[in-house]
Amino acid sequence: MQTNFTAAQLADPHVQESEKILRKCVHCGFCTATCPTYVTLGNELDSPRGRIYLIKDMLENGRAADKEIVTHIDRCLSCLACMTTCPSGVNYMHLVDHARAHIEKTYRRPLANRLTRSLLAFVLPHRGRFRAALRLAKLGRPFAGAFDKVAALKPVAAMLRLAPAVVPATSALEKPGVHAPKTTRRGRVAILTGCAQPVLEPGINEATVSLLNRLGIEVVVPRGEGCCGALVHHMGREQAALDQARQNVDAWTREIENGGLDAIVITASGCGTTIKDYGFMLRLDPAYADKAARVSALAKDITEYLVTLDLPEPARKPGLTVAYHSACSMQHGQKITRQPKDLLARAGFVVKEPREGHLCCGSAGTYNIMQPEISAKLRERKVRNIEATGAALVATGNIGCITQIASAASMPVVHTVKLLDWAYGGEKPAGLPEPSLAAAG
Repeated sequence: MQTNFTAAQLADPHVQESEKILRKCVHCGFCTATCPTYVTLGNELDSPRGRIYLIKDMLENGRAADKEIVTHIDRCLSCLACMTTCPSGVNYMHLVDHARAHIEKTYRRPLANRLTRSLLAFVLPHRGRFRAALRLAKLGRPFAGAFDKVAALKPVAAMLRLAPAVVPATSALEKPGVHAPKTTRRGRVAILTGCAQPVLEPGINEATVSLLNRLGIEVVVPRGEGCCGALVHHMGREQAALDQARQNVDAWTREIENGGLDAIVITASGCGTTIKDYGFMLRLDPAYADKAARVSALAKDITEYLVTLDLPEPARKPGLTVAYHSACSMQHGQKITRQPKDLLARAGFVVKEPREGHLCCGSAGTYNIMQPEISAKLRERKVRNIEATGAALVATGNIGCITQIASAASMPVVHTVKLLDWAYGGEKPAGLPEPSLAAAG
């Protein structure tokens, strides 16, 4: 794609990076076939190619964002399926991140939209606030139908419906500490506790630590670690995202320098995609560029790390048929495709892959709150494809996908690591069918 940026514009390193990305696009349109919003809406401007044209026009002309570009950029899930499909290597992720930051600086959103986004940015990255908000949501849930009748309040209705009926008790793993292995130590890792996941389902990290400890891995919960920054990063709140990234880089660097780390283990694939990008996000900060790059290099999804270990034979082979849902941030963001399925199969599960596995389930961070109509269509399409496999349960590696799919699926939706922990001697996840009953069905 030909570009016409001035020398003055290219002096900005963010514009310079976007110009390089734009020049790689050859207008082929392969991305349209795998873009969830284009497949759903059929509008060229709701495809990666269409959004690229809008971003190019906005950045080249140095103009503020307008309602049209904000509408179409906001509809982007950042699922990154387009990057998997693109034959030219267009880094759409970094381009749309730049566009969102530009929108945040130059566009004044309607009041209700501003308030909703500010509320999400204030609450979600902080466990205590998020836990309190979920408890309050129980009082507001009966009014979700009334909120749905006002366009500006649809996100509030979506939030209330997504909130769990019961908020799990706080896990001891939220506190900093060291969890020693049950056998001879074979390695040492840090685990990301994160923000939303330990509130919604603390059992995911509990199963991870339990499994790793039995495999001889020491697990550290570092002091000072928090939200990875993905939630505000995708809202265009770049300074807040970078501050959260720096906080985590500091926390993990202390552990690297005081005992060493073989990996930083992550159990939410959306967080993994962002942490693996810290090196790029902080490349212009001389105080953090090298440290961030080191952290990104150590970041591993739990399944990515487990395949590097010499695993024993499973303690049990459940034999359940599992539909594996590959989160977009897993398959497109981190390019992890085989490891989770191979681990499940080795652990004794029968793994099935749903049709259209490349399409997003519609969760995408806060997307199912801010774009509830499109999100619901994608969720229904995803659930139909999953249920068509005839599987007894769904396995996936991202808390957003678990919440989204579970809100409509007729079968249990379980994090992959909880199934692996069970197979290798841990507790059976709640709500799973008995293997004999599943086999009979």
